[in-house]
Amino acid sequence: MKTAPFIALGALFAFLAVMFGAFGAHALKGQLSEYSIAVYQTATDYQMWHAIGLIVIGLLNLQQPSKHLHRAGWLMLAGILIFSGSLYALSLSGIKILGAITPVGGVCFLIAWLLVAYSTIKSK
Repeated sequence: MKTAPFIALGALFAFLAVMFGAFGAHALKGQLSEYSIAVYQTATDYQMWHAIGLIVIGLLNLQQPSKHLHRAGWLMLAGILIFSGSLYALSLSGIKILGAITPVGGVCFLIAWLLVAYSTIKSK
């Protein structure tokens, strides 16, 4: 099975989370409502935690390659893009309907974490 570059992707998305967080704290302060800033902060928080999750998946996959970890990594990446991406778009545009997309990313996160748990239990 071809190993996906989850460590590199995780590091890239962690970098972006720090960059977006700094942008939000400095450039957007006073430009957005308190609600929009909170939504933006949620996006950066979830992006960082799941970027770390991608790195963990990559490390586990190096140790014990698994199709479940491989799927978990791609779902984690999709979750970051959909969950955090929709929240960034919502907070910056104010278009409320974008919030309807966010749970799809959340489900990707949930399934990814379950696959990580399953793969570690199964490998024992």
